[in-house]
Amino acid sequence: MADTPIKRALVSVTDKTGVVEFVKTLEDEFGVEVISTGGTARVLAEAGVKVVPIEEYTGFPEMMDGRVKTLHPKVHGGLLARRDDPRHMAEAAEHGIGMIDLVCVNLYEFEKTVAAPDVTFADAIEHIDIGGPSMLRSAAKNADAVTVVSDPADYEEILETMRANDGATTLELRRFLQLKVYETTACYDAAIASWLATQYDAEFGEPEEPSAAPDELGIYLEKVEDLRYGENPQQTAAVYRFADDFAELGSSEYPLVGAEQVQGKPLSYNNYLDADAAWNLVREFDGPACVILKHQNPCGSAVADDVTTAYDRAFACDPKSAFGGIIACNREVPFELVEHAFDENGQFVEVIIAPSYTPEALERMAKRPNLRVLATGGVGAHAEYELRSIDGGVLLQNVDSVSEDPETFTCPTERKPTADEMDELMFAWRVCKGVKSNAILVSKGKAGIGMGPGQPNRVDSALLACERADEACERMGVEKGGYACASDAFFPFRDNVDVLAAHGVTCIIQPGGSKRDDESVQACNEHGIAMVFTGARHFRH
Repeated sequence: MADTPIKRALVSVTDKTGVVEFVKTLEDEFGVEVISTGGTARVLAEAGVKVVPIEEYTGFPEMMDGRVKTLHPKVHGGLLARRDDPRHMAEAAEHGIGMIDLVCVNLYEFEKTVAAPDVTFADAIEHIDIGGPSMLRSAAKNADAVTVVSDPADYEEILETMRANDGATTLELRRFLQLKVYETTACYDAAIASWLATQYDAEFGEPEEPSAAPDELGIYLEKVEDLRYGENPQQTAAVYRFADDFAELGSSEYPLVGAEQVQGKPLSYNNYLDADAAWNLVREFDGPACVILKHQNPCGSAVADDVTTAYDRAFACDPKSAFGGIIACNREVPFELVEHAFDENGQFVEVIIAPSYTPEALERMAKRPNLRVLATGGVGAHAEYELRSIDGGVLLQNVDSVSEDPETFTCPTERKPTADEMDELMFAWRVCKGVKSNAILVSKGKAGIGMGPGQPNRVDSALLACERADEACERMGVEKGGYACASDAFFPFRDNVDVLAAHGVTCIIQPGGSKRDDESVQACNEHGIAMVFTGARHFRH
């Protein structure tokens, strides 16, 4: 079908950015007849546009507080009629339906409305747009003939195309605008569904336990920004945020994607991965905690009475590996922490992420303009689910967290852990969850001083963790040994215990469940080690 000049337009917008200039050009340059509604019509008329009010065009008044105004056959018939179908055109003529060649509509700001802290349910419902999405969908369905505009950013391209084509747009442009419409309405409906689900749960509670794995999972993502490159310079990359009802399950209350970047260069693909791992791990702790993470592994981790001391102890775990890492804190970052990190330690940091920062801390960090500073606004719990893409699909699982009750643990060894040892073991158990499997974490004084990540066998991980723990003690001038150890999965053989005992481990926490658990228990008894079975595994691949 040949492109035909635009002769009639229907304009009804919430976002009035640039609309007066756009519509005046349609009228002045191309002689387009303009139909409009409510507030848009008033704005256009005040600017000198000759507007045909919608009620005059349809012969039917707006009613029910504006809920019904464009839901009329003269509107939707004029949008949906196929111009190349004689029967459609004959029926339109019979019923006095004129063709509408362009629709310019954007929607009530539902997400902005429900973001207001004092919004009522009734207010939110009134900001669910009905006529707008209906017109957009009708126009987009008939993109062979109708130009549909849902984004003010497209006004200029439409006008330039019309100037180049005697008042008509091209099929390529109309198809592009058609795609944008369905992306827009999909996201809009998803936002409404997500908010309504939250309201329903708050008022009536869960009607039933949700399935851990839905039979169907629709996900809509909205691009946040393009990244310079991916994991390597030859890879392209971008970061997206959940923009649908999955956001309630796939995002926490204070997510990484959504944190305020206070200063610094744009985050890279690897920055996002490492910051996410660090942020998720530091939230495992109720008390002040700091995690320093490098290449997805916590090379430093500690808890203390205050977050600055937690940082100092985390940095002391492995200053060499901390170079170029990520700092994550679960408390507001004060000036003293920044002073210790950058003035005293001279630490090079890619990203620091925390709920907030004191003004003095921000002022000091501003001296390092390339440092990426992220403020999440709070801590909160983890997201409920996480996704990982694989070739041809995605994997979905519940987000892992250390939620085991120590009262359910068993201790099969002759020696039982003391209260202090149990406290230390729980610290090591939480940090170990963030170490790549096969994972061994050795701690002392609630600091993760030895980490054995990602080795193909657990003995090598144990050796590596113990060697690093010994090096850390030498560096800090403290006595070696007296270590606690956590293993993310069971010991398949007793050789793990023998290695740990040789380096001064006195207590172990692990899931248990090996066919040879009795051999590991016997080894612990021989070495005087207390060992706790949690019954839960925390692999991290």
